[in-house]
Amino acid sequence: MSALSRPEFHGEEAAFSHLERIIWGGQPVCPHCGGMDRITKVKANPEKRIRYGLHRCGDCKKQFTVKIGTVFEHMRLPLHKALQAVYLVTSSKKGISAHQLHRTLEITYKSAWFLLHRIREAMRDGDTTLMGGNGGTVEVDETFIGKKKGMEKRRAFHHKMKVLALVDRETGKARTMVIDDVKAETLMPLVIANVEREARIMTDGHSGYRDAGKFFAAHGTTSHGRGEYVNLEDRTIHSNTVEGYFSIFKRGMKGIYQHCGEQHLHRYLAEYEFRYNNRAKLGFNDTDRAGNALRGIVGKRLTYGGPVTAN
Repeated sequence: MSALSRPEFHGEEAAFSHLERIIWGGQPVCPHCGGMDRITKVKANPEKRIRYGLHRCGDCKKQFTVKIGTVFEHMRLPLHKALQAVYLVTSSKKGISAHQLHRTLEITYKSAWFLLHRIREAMRDGDTTLMGGNGGTVEVDETFIGKKKGMEKRRAFHHKMKVLALVDRETGKARTMVIDDVKAETLMPLVIANVEREARIMTDGHSGYRDAGKFFAAHGTTSHGRGEYVNLEDRTIHSNTVEGYFSIFKRGMKGIYQHCGEQHLHRYLAEYEFRYNNRAKLGFNDTDRAGNALRGIVGKRLTYGGPVTAN
Protein backbone atom coordinates (compact mmCIF):
# COMPACT_ATOMS: atom_id res chain seq x y z
CA MET A 1 0.00 0.00 0.00
CA SER A 2 1.42 3.38 -1.03
CA ALA A 3 1.71 6.12 1.59
CA LEU A 4 -0.92 8.34 -0.03
CA SER A 5 -3.49 5.54 0.00
CA ARG A 6 -3.71 5.63 3.81
CA PRO A 7 -7.26 6.26 5.14
CA GLU A 8 -6.46 9.62 6.77
CA PHE A 9 -5.71 11.04 3.33
CA HIS A 10 -9.12 10.15 1.90
CA GLY A 11 -11.78 10.70 4.56
CA GLU A 12 -12.58 13.31 7.20
CA GLU A 13 -13.33 10.90 10.03
CA ALA A 14 -10.02 9.08 9.62
CA ALA A 15 -8.21 12.41 9.16
CA PHE A 16 -9.51 13.80 12.46
CA SER A 17 -8.72 10.55 14.28
CA HIS A 18 -5.16 10.66 12.92
CA LEU A 19 -4.60 14.28 13.94
CA GLU A 20 -6.13 13.68 17.38
CA ARG A 21 -3.68 10.82 18.01
CA ILE A 22 -0.76 13.08 17.14
CA ILE A 23 -1.90 16.21 19.00
CA TRP A 24 -3.83 14.78 21.94
CA GLY A 25 -2.26 11.35 22.25
CA GLY A 26 -5.68 9.76 22.86
CA GLN A 27 -6.82 12.23 25.55
CA PRO A 28 -8.89 15.19 24.27
CA VAL A 29 -8.18 18.54 25.93
CA CYS A 30 -10.65 21.43 25.85
CA PRO A 31 -8.89 24.46 24.35
CA HIS A 32 -11.36 26.80 26.08
CA CYS A 33 -11.00 25.76 29.74
CA GLY A 34 -8.28 23.08 29.70
CA GLY A 35 -10.69 20.40 30.93
CA MET A 36 -9.97 16.73 30.21
CA ASP A 37 -12.38 14.68 32.33
CA ARG A 38 -15.87 15.45 31.03
CA ILE A 39 -15.38 15.50 27.28
CA THR A 40 -17.70 13.66 24.95
CA LYS A 41 -17.46 13.14 21.22
CA VAL A 42 -20.32 14.47 19.12
CA LYS A 43 -21.43 12.04 16.43
CA ALA A 44 -20.95 13.55 12.99
CA ASN A 45 -24.03 14.04 10.82
CA PRO A 46 -23.40 15.88 7.53
CA GLU A 47 -27.14 16.10 6.83
CA LYS A 48 -27.62 18.12 10.03
CA ARG A 49 -24.34 19.99 9.44
CA ILE A 50 -22.69 18.40 12.48
CA ARG A 51 -18.98 18.40 11.69
CA TYR A 52 -16.52 15.54 11.93
CA GLY A 53 -14.13 15.64 14.88
CA LEU A 54 -16.46 17.69 17.09
CA HIS A 55 -16.20 17.33 20.89
CA ARG A 56 -18.14 18.88 23.76
CA CYS A 57 -16.68 19.85 27.11
CA GLY A 58 -18.90 19.08 30.11
CA ASP A 59 -17.15 21.71 32.25
CA CYS A 60 -17.48 24.84 30.09
CA LYS A 61 -20.24 23.47 27.79
CA LYS A 62 -18.37 24.58 24.67
CA GLN A 63 -17.69 22.61 21.53
CA PHE A 64 -14.33 22.25 19.80
CA THR A 65 -12.22 20.22 17.40
CA VAL A 66 -8.52 19.39 17.45
CA LYS A 67 -7.94 22.23 14.96
CA ILE A 68 -8.72 24.93 17.54
CA GLY A 69 -5.56 26.79 18.58
CA THR A 70 -3.53 25.56 15.60
CA VAL A 71 -2.57 26.85 12.17
CA PHE A 72 -5.50 24.83 10.81
CA GLU A 73 -8.08 26.79 12.83
CA HIS A 74 -10.82 28.24 10.59
CA MET A 75 -9.37 26.35 7.62
CA ARG A 76 -12.15 25.82 5.09
CA LEU A 77 -10.43 22.97 3.26
CA PRO A 78 -11.20 19.36 4.19
CA LEU A 79 -8.70 18.14 6.77
CA HIS A 80 -7.79 15.04 4.76
CA LYS A 81 -6.55 17.27 1.93
CA ALA A 82 -4.47 19.32 4.37
CA LEU A 83 -2.88 16.09 5.65
CA GLN A 84 -2.08 15.09 2.08
CA ALA A 85 -0.42 18.47 1.58
CA VAL A 86 1.68 18.07 4.73
CA TYR A 87 2.91 14.68 3.53
CA LEU A 88 3.71 15.97 0.04
CA VAL A 89 5.63 19.00 1.36
CA THR A 90 7.63 17.05 3.94
CA SER A 91 8.51 14.19 1.57
CA SER A 92 9.66 16.42 -1.31
CA LYS A 93 13.35 17.25 -0.92
CA LYS A 94 13.10 20.65 -2.59
CA GLY A 95 9.44 21.41 -1.90
CA ILE A 96 6.28 21.49 -3.98
CA SER A 97 4.87 24.58 -5.68
CA ALA A 98 1.42 26.01 -5.00
CA HIS A 99 0.48 25.39 -8.64
CA GLN A 100 1.45 21.72 -8.35
CA LEU A 101 -0.43 21.39 -5.06
CA HIS A 102 -3.55 23.01 -6.49
CA ARG A 103 -3.54 20.52 -9.38
CA THR A 104 -2.80 17.49 -7.18
CA LEU A 105 -5.38 18.24 -4.48
CA GLU A 106 -7.91 19.78 -6.90
CA ILE A 107 -8.24 22.99 -4.87
CA THR A 108 -7.88 26.61 -5.95
CA TYR A 109 -4.42 28.12 -6.38
CA LYS A 110 -5.16 30.69 -3.65
CA SER A 111 -6.11 27.91 -1.21
CA ALA A 112 -2.98 25.93 -2.10
CA TRP A 113 -0.74 28.99 -1.62
CA PHE A 114 -2.24 29.78 1.79
CA LEU A 115 -2.16 26.13 2.87
CA LEU A 116 1.56 25.95 2.05
CA HIS A 117 2.20 28.97 4.25
CA ARG A 118 0.22 27.36 7.07
CA ILE A 119 2.43 24.28 6.79
CA ARG A 120 5.61 26.38 6.71
CA GLU A 121 4.45 28.15 9.86
CA ALA A 122 4.00 24.74 11.51
CA MET A 123 7.54 23.80 10.48
CA ARG A 124 9.01 26.85 12.21
CA ASP A 125 10.21 25.45 15.54
CA GLY A 126 11.83 28.50 17.18
CA ASP A 127 14.56 26.37 18.78
CA THR A 128 16.86 28.55 20.89
CA THR A 129 19.21 25.82 22.14
CA LEU A 130 22.81 26.94 21.76
CA MET A 131 24.71 25.10 19.04
CA GLY A 132 28.21 23.63 19.32
CA GLY A 133 27.98 22.23 22.84
CA ASN A 134 30.84 20.16 24.32
CA GLY A 135 33.39 21.88 22.13
CA GLY A 136 31.58 21.05 18.90
CA THR A 137 32.06 22.68 15.53
CA VAL A 138 29.61 25.14 14.01
CA GLU A 139 29.87 26.32 10.41
CA VAL A 140 28.58 29.82 9.65
CA ASP A 141 27.92 31.44 6.29
CA GLU A 142 25.65 33.96 4.58
CA THR A 143 24.11 34.00 1.13
CA PHE A 144 22.06 36.25 -1.13
CA ILE A 145 18.87 35.41 -2.95
CA GLY A 146 16.13 37.09 -4.95
CA LYS A 147 15.59 40.84 -4.98
CA LYS A 148 14.23 43.24 -2.40
CA LYS A 149 10.92 44.82 -3.34
CA GLY A 150 11.24 48.28 -4.86
CA MET A 151 14.99 48.06 -5.42
CA GLU A 152 16.55 48.21 -8.85
CA LYS A 153 19.06 45.55 -9.79
CA ARG A 154 22.57 46.69 -8.91
CA ARG A 155 26.04 45.29 -9.05
CA ALA A 156 27.18 43.08 -6.18
CA PHE A 157 24.49 42.11 -3.65
CA HIS A 158 22.93 45.31 -2.28
CA HIS A 159 19.56 44.72 -3.95
CA LYS A 160 19.29 41.08 -2.82
CA MET A 161 17.74 39.49 0.27
CA LYS A 162 20.27 38.14 2.74
CA VAL A 163 20.26 34.94 4.78
CA LEU A 164 22.51 33.71 7.60
CA ALA A 165 22.88 29.97 8.27
CA LEU A 166 24.58 27.99 11.02
CA VAL A 167 25.15 24.23 10.86
CA ASP A 168 26.21 22.16 13.86
CA ARG A 169 28.45 19.35 12.60
CA GLU A 170 27.86 17.12 15.62
CA THR A 171 24.06 17.21 15.57
CA GLY A 172 23.81 17.70 11.80
CA LYS A 173 21.18 20.40 12.28
CA ALA A 174 20.89 23.83 10.68
CA ARG A 175 19.48 27.17 11.80
CA THR A 176 18.68 30.01 9.42
CA MET A 177 17.50 33.60 9.64
CA VAL A 178 16.86 36.62 7.42
CA ILE A 179 19.34 39.46 7.99
CA ASP A 180 19.43 43.10 6.91
CA ASP A 181 23.08 43.20 5.88
CA VAL A 182 26.34 41.26 6.16
CA LYS A 183 28.24 43.70 8.36
CA ALA A 184 30.12 42.46 11.42
CA GLU A 185 27.79 44.42 13.76
CA THR A 186 24.86 42.44 12.33
CA LEU A 187 26.44 38.99 11.97
CA MET A 188 28.44 38.61 15.19
CA PRO A 189 25.59 39.29 17.70
CA LEU A 190 23.51 36.61 15.95
CA VAL A 191 26.37 34.10 16.01
CA ILE A 192 27.09 34.85 19.67
CA ALA A 193 23.38 34.45 20.56
CA ASN A 194 23.16 31.01 18.91
CA VAL A 195 26.50 29.31 19.60
CA GLU A 196 28.18 28.06 22.78
CA ARG A 197 31.39 29.89 23.74
CA GLU A 198 33.28 26.58 23.87
CA ALA A 199 32.52 25.85 20.22
CA ARG A 200 34.85 26.00 17.22
CA ILE A 201 33.58 28.37 14.51
CA MET A 202 34.25 27.73 10.82
CA THR A 203 33.70 30.49 8.24
CA ASP A 204 35.01 31.69 4.91
CA GLY A 205 37.26 34.74 4.75
CA HIS A 206 34.45 37.30 5.09
CA SER A 207 35.60 40.21 7.27
CA GLY A 208 32.31 40.18 9.18
CA TYR A 209 33.62 37.22 11.21
CA ARG A 210 37.12 38.59 11.83
CA ASP A 211 36.58 38.88 15.60
CA ALA A 212 34.99 35.42 16.07
CA GLY A 213 38.15 34.08 17.71
CA LYS A 214 37.64 36.51 20.61
CA PHE A 215 34.30 34.96 21.54
CA PHE A 216 34.75 31.25 20.81
CA ALA A 217 37.28 28.52 21.53
CA ALA A 218 38.64 28.61 17.97
CA HIS A 219 37.95 30.21 14.62
CA GLY A 220 38.97 28.48 11.40
CA THR A 221 38.74 30.16 8.00
CA THR A 222 39.28 29.29 4.34
CA SER A 223 39.73 31.76 1.50
CA HIS A 224 37.24 31.00 -1.27
CA GLY A 225 38.64 33.93 -3.23
CA ARG A 226 41.95 32.06 -3.52
CA GLY A 227 40.21 28.80 -4.38
CA GLU A 228 40.73 27.33 -0.90
CA TYR A 229 37.75 25.32 0.34
CA VAL A 230 39.53 23.01 2.81
CA ASN A 231 42.58 23.82 4.90
CA LEU A 232 45.23 21.36 3.72
CA GLU A 233 47.02 21.33 7.10
CA ASP A 234 43.84 20.78 9.12
CA ARG A 235 41.07 19.30 6.98
CA THR A 236 38.45 19.95 9.68
CA ILE A 237 38.69 23.64 8.80
CA HIS A 238 36.08 24.27 6.11
CA SER A 239 32.52 25.52 5.67
CA ASN A 240 31.47 22.98 3.05
CA THR A 241 28.55 21.61 5.11
CA VAL A 242 26.76 24.93 5.31
CA GLU A 243 27.57 25.57 1.65
CA GLY A 244 25.88 22.26 0.86
CA TYR A 245 22.83 23.35 2.83
CA PHE A 246 22.63 26.56 0.81
CA SER A 247 22.89 24.61 -2.44
CA ILE A 248 19.74 22.60 -1.55
CA PHE A 249 17.94 25.78 -0.49
CA LYS A 250 18.82 27.70 -3.65
CA ARG A 251 18.02 24.85 -6.04
CA GLY A 252 14.59 24.59 -4.45
CA MET A 253 13.93 28.32 -4.35
CA LYS A 254 14.99 28.86 -7.96
CA GLY A 255 13.70 25.61 -9.42
CA ILE A 256 10.45 25.10 -7.51
CA TYR A 257 9.28 28.42 -6.09
CA GLN A 258 11.13 30.86 -8.39
CA HIS A 259 9.75 33.98 -6.67
CA CYS A 260 9.62 34.87 -2.97
CA GLY A 261 8.64 38.14 -1.30
CA GLU A 262 10.86 39.36 1.52
CA GLN A 263 7.90 39.26 3.95
CA HIS A 264 7.58 35.49 3.36
CA LEU A 265 11.26 34.51 3.19
CA HIS A 266 11.46 33.45 6.85
CA ARG A 267 8.77 30.80 6.25
CA TYR A 268 10.54 29.40 3.20
CA LEU A 269 13.68 29.20 5.33
CA ALA A 270 11.69 27.34 7.99
CA GLU A 271 10.56 24.81 5.38
CA TYR A 272 14.07 23.97 4.17
CA GLU A 273 15.48 24.04 7.68
CA PHE A 274 12.78 21.61 8.84
CA ARG A 275 13.43 19.10 6.07
CA TYR A 276 17.19 19.34 6.60
CA ASN A 277 16.85 18.78 10.35
CA ASN A 278 14.48 15.84 9.80
CA ARG A 279 16.33 14.18 6.92
CA ALA A 280 16.96 10.45 6.45
CA LYS A 281 20.60 10.71 7.57
CA LEU A 282 19.39 11.78 11.01
CA GLY A 283 16.98 8.83 11.20
CA PHE A 284 13.73 10.34 9.93
CA ASN A 285 11.55 8.93 7.15
CA ASP A 286 8.67 10.57 5.27
CA THR A 287 6.09 9.51 7.87
CA ASP A 288 8.24 10.84 10.72
CA ARG A 289 8.63 14.20 8.99
CA ALA A 290 4.91 14.53 8.37
CA GLY A 291 4.17 13.68 12.02
CA ASN A 292 6.72 16.18 13.31
CA ALA A 293 5.28 18.90 11.08
CA LEU A 294 1.77 18.19 12.42
CA ARG A 295 3.03 18.42 16.00
CA GLY A 296 4.23 21.89 15.13
CA ILE A 297 0.76 23.22 14.30
CA VAL A 298 -0.15 23.71 17.98
CA GLY A 299 -0.14 27.20 19.46
CA LYS A 300 0.19 28.96 16.11
CA ARG A 301 -2.32 30.85 14.01
CA LEU A 302 -1.95 32.25 10.55
CA THR A 303 -4.55 34.36 8.75
CA TYR A 304 -4.39 35.55 5.17
CA GLY A 305 -3.26 38.93 6.48
CA GLY A 306 -0.49 37.56 8.70
CA PRO A 307 0.26 35.57 11.89
CA VAL A 308 -1.82 36.00 15.03
CA THR A 309 -1.46 34.70 18.56
CA ALA A 310 -3.52 31.57 19.27
CA ASN A 311 -6.08 31.88 22.04
